[in-house]
Amino acid sequence: MSETNRRTFLTTTAALCAGTVAASTPLPAAGKKYPIVHHVFFWLKNAGSETDRKKLIEGVRTLKAIEQIGELHIGVVASTEKRDVVDTSWDVSELIFFRDLAAQAAYQNHPIHLAFVRNYGHLWSKVIVYDAMEA
Repeated sequence: MSETNRRTFLTTTAALCAGTVAASTPLPAAGKKYPIVHHVFFWLKNAGSETDRKKLIEGVRTLKAIEQIGELHIGVVASTEKRDVVDTSWDVSELIFFRDLAAQAAYQNHPIHLAFVRNYGHLWSKVIVYDAMEA
């Protein structure tokens, strides 16, 4: 085996091994620390409007200031494989983790959350909420 082929082989093997180790390492589970999940999906009134989508995302970011929120993730539709079981009709989502039901209840009536609904509610035509707790 030439020195170049040997180097390529060793580099490729090392990269594959590192990738395998990284893929098999468990991620820290948000569920252990924050067992209550609040997942909200928004459909924009002006579907496809990049301006409205950016404005709604701006609004969702204001929720990060609510102290009861453990983690907050903002999402848009991913360009994954199209399948019958995947709903891509929504525009923006928020995924919020809470430490307990009391924190989730406090969030619902928090002035920042109420201001978010008041100030950005005109942007959406439909909202669906999925609340779940770790099983």
